[in-house]
Amino acid sequence: MTAPRLFRLATLILALFYTWEVARNADYTAFGAQFRYLTIWALTGNLIAAAAMMVPGWGRPGARGDTALSLLAITNALVVISYWRLFLIDPALVNGETAPKPYREYYLHLVGPVLMWVDLFWLRRGFRRMLPVLAGLAAMVLIYAGWAELLVGPRNAEPVGTVTTGLPYPFLNDMAPGRRAGFYGATFAGGVVLIPVFWGIGRLRRYLASAKSAASPAR
Repeated sequence: MTAPRLFRLATLILALFYTWEVARNADYTAFGAQFRYLTIWALTGNLIAAAAMMVPGWGRPGARGDTALSLLAITNALVVISYWRLFLIDPALVNGETAPKPYREYYLHLVGPVLMWVDLFWLRRGFRRMLPVLAGLAAMVLIYAGWAELLVGPRNAEPVGTVTTGLPYPFLNDMAPGRRAGFYGATFAGGVVLIPVFWGIGRLRRYLASAKSAASPAR
């Protein structure tokens, strides 16, 4: 088995394990269970992507699915940046009164996303288009905001905040509706900034691969 395939197999096994670990510890009395959190949307996407990358038709450079994988890469970046920014201010902002488990938090908010980026950029040489990713990002932010505000919040009594209750992350419940709208907008804006950065990384990787290929012609 080649090194890239071993890497992808290890990535898939880890994604399967942490998906099971999260499901095993989820609170199924709460509406939405683990899927209340954008982190788990990203984890589920990473699991599907890891499984797809084991299929030759999906894992090779230039294969189909680039827009979906590019959007997933941006989602992972938003999860990483948002989580650690809030965690470093106060862990309770994202974890509430629940003591975080480091082995799980580091995978969900760092290791898992990094593994996905390595596959996308290094092995698959992806992130080829920006506009479709921008449209996908706008749709994802709207869908998640609607999910949190219209379904999850009204159907859950916890977490309890100073303004409202039931929204997935504790800090959201301390925000008035206008501030929450601003937060969702800022999250979208952060993703917009990341799109050309990630596209540039993908383009640089493809350039380096082409240069290497040109310097080593087949004999």
